[in-house]
Amino acid sequence: MNSEELTTVVGPDRPEGSGTPAASSGAAASSGAAAAKSAGKAGRNLPAAIGVGGSLGIGLILVLVFVPLVWIGVVAVALAVATYEVSKRLREGGVLVPRIPLLLGGQAMIWLGWPFGAVGVLSAAVGTVLICMVWLLLRQGFDAAPKNYLEELSVTVLVACWLPLLASFAVLMVLQDNGAGRILVFVIGVVCSDVGGYIAGVLFGKHPMAPAISPKKSWEGLAGSLIFCVIGCLLTVTLILGANSMIGVLLGVVLVVTGTLGDLIESQVKRDLRIKDMGTLLPGHGGIMDRLDSLLPSAFVAWLVFTVLL
Repeated sequence: MNSEELTTVVGPDRPEGSGTPAASSGAAASSGAAAAKSAGKAGRNLPAAIGVGGSLGIGLILVLVFVPLVWIGVVAVALAVATYEVSKRLREGGVLVPRIPLLLGGQAMIWLGWPFGAVGVLSAAVGTVLICMVWLLLRQGFDAAPKNYLEELSVTVLVACWLPLLASFAVLMVLQDNGAGRILVFVIGVVCSDVGGYIAGVLFGKHPMAPAISPKKSWEGLAGSLIFCVIGCLLTVTLILGANSMIGVLLGVVLVVTGTLGDLIESQVKRDLRIKDMGTLLPGHGGIMDRLDSLLPSAFVAWLVFTVLL
């Protein structure tokens, strides 16, 4: 989630378990006020967010420099946690997606990409969807008809494609020539987009870009994302990959588009569920899924740009 998009959607019809109850105690109210004051204009606990983000960034660099194949395990763990977070929130909202098939199928998509490439990923994705179709059909046994089958199956397919299938391209990327460098360029580009959007949005943001979906996101923030991301990708594509700088410019533009759309998509999902964050694992950021929203679609387009142009 882009750091400038942290609007809480609350109300008396909030699904059970989705966040702070409507009736809060005095201590909880004081704690919330203190947290809001600490967050300031940033809309979140900025010191905690910087600390967590910096630690994750350093860990990522160390993994890619010294043991790049460990990246596959990192993606697998992150996807398992994100899938659990999303399925939990959906269940709280009354959509009972099949958690076990999604978790196991997601791991299959990630790990089968290592020996079998795109064919392994696609096979695991199709297998996951088929198993989920049967799971939802027979979950209540042969003597009872499933309830909300079409809705729950549609959301299940969405989750399978949105999370593990898109993340699998980050695995396919690291297996390419200079895969560690490609991952670094991709991640640095998305981070530059987030940082540029945050800085420009906080300092200059006055014109909402999509107020009905994400009121905090502004056109000024988008411009900041574009400037930072294009410069970041131009430099990293040239210095890390030794490729034509124009590839970096193209990559920067498409990463801003996909990263922003990824933010907006998760924002709308959370708005429908009436929640602020998908989880609470990362202080200042929310859950793992709140960090992956812009990375997931960007992984596919980065893989595509690198595969076609490098």
